Amino acid sequence: MSQHTFHNPKCETLGREELEQIQIERLQSTLNRAYRNVAFYRAAMDAQHVNLDKFTSVQALQALPFTTKEDLHQSYPYGMFAVPLRDIVRIHSTLGTPGKPVVVGYTRNDLRTWAECTARLLVAAGITEHDVVQIALDYNIAPGAFGFHHGAELIGASVIPMSLSMGVERQLLIMRDFKTTALITTPAYAVTLAAGVEQAHLRPECLSLRLGFFGGQRWSEQLRLQLEQRLHIFSVDTYGLTEILGPGVAGECHCRDGLHINEDHFIVEVVDPKTLHPVHDGDEGELVLTTITREGFPLIRYRTRDITSIHPAPCPCGRTFSRMTRVMARTDDMILFRGVGFFPSQVEQILCEFAGTSGHYQIILGQEGEMDVLEIRIEVSDQIPSWDELRTLETMRAEMARKIKTVLDVDAKVTFVEPKSMQRLTADQRVVDKRPGERE
Repeated sequence: MSQHTFHNPKCETLGREELEQIQIERLQSTLNRAYRNVAFYRAAMDAQHVNLDKFTSVQALQALPFTTKEDLHQSYPYGMFAVPLRDIVRIHSTLGTPGKPVVVGYTRNDLRTWAECTARLLVAAGITEHDVVQIALDYNIAPGAFGFHHGAELIGASVIPMSLSMGVERQLLIMRDFKTTALITTPAYAVTLAAGVEQAHLRPECLSLRLGFFGGQRWSEQLRLQLEQRLHIFSVDTYGLTEILGPGVAGECHCRDGLHINEDHFIVEVVDPKTLHPVHDGDEGELVLTTITREGFPLIRYRTRDITSIHPAPCPCGRTFSRMTRVMARTDDMILFRGVGFFPSQVEQILCEFAGTSGHYQIILGQEGEMDVLEIRIEVSDQIPSWDELRTLETMRAEMARKIKTVLDVDAKVTFVEPKSMQRLTADQRVVDKRPGERE
């Protein structure tokens, strides 16, 4: 890949002053449209006596209220749409969340914007019109597969819409015979495919695969290294969320020094999740996003709950958009156990240090008597010999428990489960809390 390959170089290399002028013009248009057409925003702005005529800088956003997922739930299904339903040509929604889903509408222009945003990220990662792109994501009411699909087609790449309904053997058959060069999937499913390659005694170098484009889940640097070694690929991280657009918000380039945010379509803030005040560039906080080109479903100051930091300096690749660090935690997924707080991503990082695991795990919290208890179930790899030997199991179990205690300062019962028994776990099934008064 050329170090200076862009899908839209004019936009991706904008100077900061010119970018901010574009942002404020698009923001003014978005705010006025939302005020006129979305009852929620009209009431919220009126309650705070917001004067839209005074919005002459991006910083003025801080005078506006936040939007939360709870607000979107209460507006189910179409309360947040800013255009008549006849102008909505695509509807997607969230999956796997408690309560009502978030329903998102796209106009024809929104779909064009979506393809543009994902195409930029795919090109930044190294995908070109010469690539054969295999998309192993579910094609359903969730938006993930569709965003990548249309972005790859816009580039001119050949797209194989495999979905996740195909078995691993079929995925690998297509990957080998169709000479797939780029794989788009979740990190967890990439682990499953890597295990399938090993089980079938395929040599990765016999495949044409060179690039992995992974998203939809948080994943550690240790897991990245593991996947690159097992599949002989270069991998990048991507960030998006259904409420904002789907995939296409941000992604890594070949430098892998943060994820480039498409700032001509999204205004980004990072706030202290407790005070909700802005933090300094480079400091961690909660990511807040405002859409400035969405017609059907504009969102203003949406609290993502994702923890990251922002770095506005231009990247060595030549792109001038700000970069966000990889999201490894959320404000709402910290696990509190016996007075200690830790994140599932920290458990994953520890497990990736041990050979013989598949990368799939589950954290189970319960109570025995008056005492909280913690169990971590770990799927072993079917490529490791002698798992039936008790001494091997006990040694591995003890080492993992000791490492968890050292790093997280919690006592955990480590349990091994059979290979392939956890491959279909969703993100919401990764943590099960059975303690009284806690929501599962």
